[in-house]
Amino acid sequence: MPAYCCIFTGIMKKRFSYKHLLQYFLQGLLILAPIAITGYAIYWIITTIDSWLPIFSSVDEKGVRQVQNYGLGFVVVIVGLILLGYFSSFFITGRILSVLDKFLQRTPGIKHIYSTTRDFFEAFAGDKKKFTQNVLANVDDNDVWRLGFITRDSMEDFGLKDYVAVYIPMAYSVAGNVYIIPKNRVRPITHISSTQTMKFAVSGGVTDLNDEQEKEVVL
Repeated sequence: MPAYCCIFTGIMKKRFSYKHLLQYFLQGLLILAPIAITGYAIYWIITTIDSWLPIFSSVDEKGVRQVQNYGLGFVVVIVGLILLGYFSSFFITGRILSVLDKFLQRTPGIKHIYSTTRDFFEAFAGDKKKFTQNVLANVDDNDVWRLGFITRDSMEDFGLKDYVAVYIPMAYSVAGNVYIIPKNRVRPITHISSTQTMKFAVSGGVTDLNDEQEKEVVL
């Protein structure tokens, strides 16, 4: 008997039980929810970026301009970012961007927004990544430890010797808190990567570290 016939026969033998309606509902939700949320997130990102370039647009009956690029604007933006990153590696382009960077940092009013935004993105990408030193932090001076990342090795500029700045991410959130704590209350995490630590912290501790390690080995 073919394998698919055996599977179908097994399914038919398992009778539908009204007592397990809630269980069936939760199982269906467990399957569909991650797919739906991921699909909606991708759709939202594409449509949002797509609306930045009104390549194809029209005005509706209420006089509101509607952008309908069907993903073309998203492709243009992504390709533009790739080309910008490529050309920035050349000497002349790098010098121009460096001059522009210094100009924006010294412009009153703009410099605070620009420098904060630049430091935020450089913390996740580029040559100045900050979230690479994953640690266990004893914030409250007790036997409770939190997952975090050292963002500054020395706090002597603030008058604190042998202190470090540790960023503690929140579960199911992009937000977090920064704590200034003594170095002796910080333990480096060496057996898992910083990416695994971040995913474990943000997921509320439900991420399987063994599965994550296997994925990294495969990649």
